[in-house]
Amino acid sequence: MSLLQLEDVHVHYGSIHAVKGITLSVDAGQIVTLVGANGAGKSTTLRAVSALLKPTRGAIRFQGEEIAGRPPHSVVKLGISHVPEGRIVFANLSVLDNLELGAYLRRDRGILEDRKRIFRLFPRLEERKHQASGTLSGGEQQMLAIGRALMARPKLLLMDEPSLGLAPLLVREIFGVIREIREQGMTIVLVEQNARMALAVADTGYVLETGEVKLADRASALLVNPFVQAAYLGGEA
Repeated sequence: MSLLQLEDVHVHYGSIHAVKGITLSVDAGQIVTLVGANGAGKSTTLRAVSALLKPTRGAIRFQGEEIAGRPPHSVVKLGISHVPEGRIVFANLSVLDNLELGAYLRRDRGILEDRKRIFRLFPRLEERKHQASGTLSGGEQQMLAIGRALMARPKLLLMDEPSLGLAPLLVREIFGVIREIREQGMTIVLVEQNARMALAVADTGYVLETGEVKLADRASALLVNPFVQAAYLGGEA
């Protein structure tokens, strides 16, 4: 059984039909990437999975359980964390406070150890742990957003445009962390403007156009697909 399944999912913003019958599946331990132009429905799909949006039709199942329409906090409790586009850290709170908020539903004794793990992944966050998050650089805020999501100890991590607005060196660092947490067993659904890097790190890719799945294949196959090369990779394999 897949960890996550979407079947014929439709999402509207008022009269705008943003997602038009998307079907996809994510197996445990995979990185699955959604590739497409702005407005293709990628971020909307993630928001539907994390219950920030309610589908107008279709099923979203996590570990075989229907989650569409649930309150967002209950989806987090089931094991889904969302790293939103634009980072959206709590700017007036410290790095430590942001990380603690990521674990707000937990009652176990592993929170301190998980915080140490985040600091091992992102040493700069430990250096700035008492600093207000709004004073961090864009790259540091992205690290914090990822760390905050991991503090929930999720089974599935949704990542929306983690490299957006970052310098190339920081982009490589963020993707290095994505590879590392996947090697530790994390399942990831990745929406990313840099299609080449996303497909290079992913197992499976879905190409979305105007709210529909245009192509679905192994990520390595999509990297050499002529349509994907022409549309999203600058025409080069």
